[in-house]
Amino acid sequence: MEELTPDSETCQIGSKLHRTDDRTVEWRIFDSPVDYETALAMMDERVARIAEGAAPEAVWLLEHPPLYTSGTSALPEDLLNPRFPVYPAGRGGQYTYHGPGQRVAYVMLDLTHRGRDIRCLVQGLEQWIIDTLAAHNVTGERREGRVGVWVQRPDKGIGREDKIAAIGVRVRKWITFHGIALNVAPDLSHYDGIVPCGITDQGVTSFEDLGLLVSMPEVDSVLRGRFEALFGATALAIPALSDQFAS
Repeated sequence: MEELTPDSETCQIGSKLHRTDDRTVEWRIFDSPVDYETALAMMDERVARIAEGAAPEAVWLLEHPPLYTSGTSALPEDLLNPRFPVYPAGRGGQYTYHGPGQRVAYVMLDLTHRGRDIRCLVQGLEQWIIDTLAAHNVTGERREGRVGVWVQRPDKGIGREDKIAAIGVRVRKWITFHGIALNVAPDLSHYDGIVPCGITDQGVTSFEDLGLLVSMPEVDSVLRGRFEALFGATALAIPALSDQFAS
């Protein structure tokens, strides 16, 4: 794992996270749910190829079947009811849920061309989500000491906040992988089997829970536009049918 940039250094997201050349990021949307272990294997292979200069950077948008993942800081007692398969993720963070109705974006970027600043990367991913929410008239916010994006819920009580998006990243040879998970319309009761991200005094939410009925393609379109504003141009990948689960 590469070293984090000291807090004293300022992150200028727009200038730092754009590539130093004009190469585009491959943008790929999977039409069918992808098995978690398959996705991990695909990411491992793609990260190695990017590091070798044999493949372009990539963002993959997909959904998983219902499952829980444990990050490197996960506590055993936070797994309350393993009603779904549990997978070690190798990313930072604790327990989280993935499932239908949640847009997962796996982000594989070469930080040697993007400032080599992991904290700035995380801030950029947070801003990507915040900007996407803002396009749907939802105010997403950062919280000190809590990675992810939060929405105030005064309707649930004073000081109540719900998490709408999780972030978990890993970096190998300055190539990022894993990424974000944005709740569009998942079954929120599935979070009851874990303490999400180790936080017990706040909840989780989604576009649907907030009363917004948006389709996944609509969210994907906004995600792409907001990503390009922060990270640079993308090029849509359209794999052949036989290449559905290949990198």
